[in-house]
Amino acid sequence: MNVKKFSAATSRDALRMVRASLGPDAVILSNRTTDGQVEILALANDDMASLADPVTDSPAAAQAKFAPLAAATANAFTRRPMAESPVTNQLNHQVPHQAANLAQSLQTARQAAAVVSTRAPAIDPMVMLMDEIRSMRGMFESQLAEISFAGQQKREPIRSAIMRELLASGFSPSLSRYLVEKMPTTATAEDGLAWIKTILSRNLSIVDNETEIIEQGGVFALVGPTGVGKTTTTAKLAARCVMRHGASKLALITTDAYRIGAYEQLRIYGKILGVMVHSVKDEADLRIALEELKGKHTILIDTVGVSQRDRMVSEQVAMLQGTGVDVKRLLCMSATSTSETLNEVVRAYKGSGLAGCIMTKLDEAATIGNVLDVVIRQKLNLYYVANGQRVPEDLHVANQRYLVDRAFKLKRESAPFQFQDDELPLVMANAAHAMNDQTLSGVHIG
Repeated sequence: MNVKKFSAATSRDALRMVRASLGPDAVILSNRTTDGQVEILALANDDMASLADPVTDSPAAAQAKFAPLAAATANAFTRRPMAESPVTNQLNHQVPHQAANLAQSLQTARQAAAVVSTRAPAIDPMVMLMDEIRSMRGMFESQLAEISFAGQQKREPIRSAIMRELLASGFSPSLSRYLVEKMPTTATAEDGLAWIKTILSRNLSIVDNETEIIEQGGVFALVGPTGVGKTTTTAKLAARCVMRHGASKLALITTDAYRIGAYEQLRIYGKILGVMVHSVKDEADLRIALEELKGKHTILIDTVGVSQRDRMVSEQVAMLQGTGVDVKRLLCMSATSTSETLNEVVRAYKGSGLAGCIMTKLDEAATIGNVLDVVIRQKLNLYYVANGQRVPEDLHVANQRYLVDRAFKLKRESAPFQFQDDELPLVMANAAHAMNDQTLSGVHIG
């Protein structure tokens, strides 16, 4: 077991050295202050994983074998009061409760060896010990990240102010932290925020004209959960196509045979536009309909809304892909949904790929940073923005700068729910684990 020691002036620098040497999955064994330096003892994840190999030791023997490791881990953390740490000193005791909570939580390490003998003997004691260590590791990282960010608030008030702006605008803590850490040093918060807006706009992929849909035509299916505005958006797109090419060049299809009145709603729009609406029930019906309508310039398919957690999502994707026709799927994403929900929706509907997405209900959203965050990280092409019920007026080609500026302006409406200074460290501590999210690697800074 190869335990390594890392020393640096701050806990952040020491943790950076740990990650560089042992990787992001390294196990932190101890953290203490010595000679004005923060000293961390860490172990590579592979070395720790080797402890979980099948063994034949009895629970008592396992306890004796791993008691020194557990005791050493606990003593390393508790041999010196956390109040003497340079991190807590520079905070002027503003976060004593955090240090106390960390010290208290570390006492569980002393019980790690005893746990293997007190639990059910049918459970592998090595597995239980590994579970305890993993749990402790996550707790340590969150607590250290919380303390570290609290110190950063005092040292770098401009970055902290911009962090609040990003969070209040609806952007996720992990993306906000990633951008703020990459931000160059600026003299004012206004300059820093201008840089952030530029980077966000640059990473927001949009279709800046309607050539692909309106001019080139093709078969497009609007997909997404129930209630995101698929039928209304289909009608808006249909109206644009009719105004450009005439009613004879457009066909409308609905697969929604579940909701009462779903077909009737689209049929009313079609009657106004002078376009017939075809209803299909399954893949065979859809294949026949597309064959009959292959002479049309544009075919729009309004699909049934399905929860992102329903197995019918994959069935719907398979139906659209099994027609023998290139059906481009456009995901309707409600701006009123949370980032977590939108991420689930994209993962469920992405399948073998999406042509792009349409942001709906912009007029109902308190913030839109949440949907922009997902569009950026999931690398989706944003076609349109819908901000009302009027057909076809309330459908607009997406504009990067406008959307980013609007995201920061809308935060004023949610001022009562914005994070306070003393709440930010806890929020960013929870974001520490999400910093390894691979979607962040696709955010271009340069």
